[in-house]
Amino acid sequence: MRKQNSIKNIIGSMLSNILTIIIGLIAQAVFIKILGSEYLGLNGLFSNIITMLGIVELGVGNAIIYNLYKPIAENNIGKIKSLMNFYKKSYRLIACIVAIIGIIIIPFLPFFIEEVSIDINITLVYLLFLIDVVCSYLLSYKRSILYANQKNYIINIVHIIYTILLNTSQLLVLFFTKNYYYYLIMKIIMRILENFIISKIADKKYTFINEPSEKLDKETEKDIFTKVKALFFHKIGSFAVMGTDNIIISKFLGLVTVGLYSNYYLIINAVQTVFGQIITSFTASIGNMLVTESKEKCYDVFKKIRFFNFWLATFASCSTLVVMDSFINIWIGNNYILPLLVLEVLVFNLYQKLMRNSYMSFKEAAGIYYEDRFVPLIEASLNVIVSIICCKLFGLAGVFMGTIVSGLALWCYSYPKYVYKKLFDRSYINYAKETIGYIILFILIASGTYYLSTMINFSNIYLEFVSNVIISLIVPNILLLIIFFKTDNFKYYLNLLQGMIKRTKTK
Repeated sequence: MRKQNSIKNIIGSMLSNILTIIIGLIAQAVFIKILGSEYLGLNGLFSNIITMLGIVELGVGNAIIYNLYKPIAENNIGKIKSLMNFYKKSYRLIACIVAIIGIIIIPFLPFFIEEVSIDINITLVYLLFLIDVVCSYLLSYKRSILYANQKNYIINIVHIIYTILLNTSQLLVLFFTKNYYYYLIMKIIMRILENFIISKIADKKYTFINEPSEKLDKETEKDIFTKVKALFFHKIGSFAVMGTDNIIISKFLGLVTVGLYSNYYLIINAVQTVFGQIITSFTASIGNMLVTESKEKCYDVFKKIRFFNFWLATFASCSTLVVMDSFINIWIGNNYILPLLVLEVLVFNLYQKLMRNSYMSFKEAAGIYYEDRFVPLIEASLNVIVSIICCKLFGLAGVFMGTIVSGLALWCYSYPKYVYKKLFDRSYINYAKETIGYIILFILIASGTYYLSTMINFSNIYLEFVSNVIISLIVPNILLLIIFFKTDNFKYYLNLLQGMIKRTKTK
């Protein structure tokens, strides 16, 4: 059952994200053509500032989802109802706090924006972003029971519909009115509609969640608050690492540079989301496994997931490196291509973020938040300090060098100690060998693939793009196949694929 749900979640995530990417690319191209790069930069900057407000959520959702795994496995309806009621009250309080803090930030907006040449009310734009994030907390708590019950694919189906409606309505608004305010208002309307639909689906599938419930027991409440206190630090770390790039770029390099980077971010974030969710789709199943299986069994599953994660991360990163420039040229024009050094740093950053997913899935499923609560603060400090220093030395590429350096706090401490050692009782030496080995293989495969792509040149940009796509599809996978075809991990997935083909033929 766990395997079936994981496969459904993977398929649902893939379809949802591929469609989101296609529509997002069309929408961004139209956005740039109608409003220009400075509006795009403003969009990216305020998205980052709003991400900062997400710290207020404190990881309540993660803590409650973790506590839902066991009662769902045991069909403990009373406990589930109590958790859901606690979640609802928490999110309503969070929405109020976010709104208050968001309003307090308004006088400080000029600090984040070096200069603006476009004629727009910055405060009004920011308030529309704020309303959107506040609305995201209303009714969204009911997603948790679908997620904890391994029903992510339902959320993904709704999100596909949301994506189509949102981008279609926003494109129509831009085309007919060229009004950025209306563009943002459509997002708020669609956000409310998406949360409402998911809420109704949860109500229908789990009718008991709206019934009166007893107060959550003290032990569970204490566990949630313990995790929330730890997750507060994780939230700060996540924001500093993932959410400060546009703020730093805006402050030191300007809104136009934010706009240029936003095009690369859209593609890289899409790649990260598509391939990342394939692995994170296992999280709920892992949570179920960790409470029912032995350490040996869990480690065996981890090795298989990490191997699969490496293959996906290597393929995704190599493809991004090879295809990006020719795609940008076709999509929005040669003027929007960034220097090769920026792309190389972004691609390595993409690889290390994708490789985090197998570790994070086990870490989150095991509810490990409190133990390494101070690590994100170290990660955050490193990111901001190194990003600013490297930005002054290397320009735009330096901002992302800070992100790579800060990731060492996780790779050198959290993952070996709290995943590899704590969950599986494995040695640090084995962890180091395996992690460094994967990094070296990735660098060699990425370098070889990119070098081959530079040897094949076409005067026609479309032929060059097609050539790069073919190279990125074939070369990394062939190299990975040559390296791993005799390993147990590869044989496991080969047997799994053969079994699926046989079952399909039988049907």
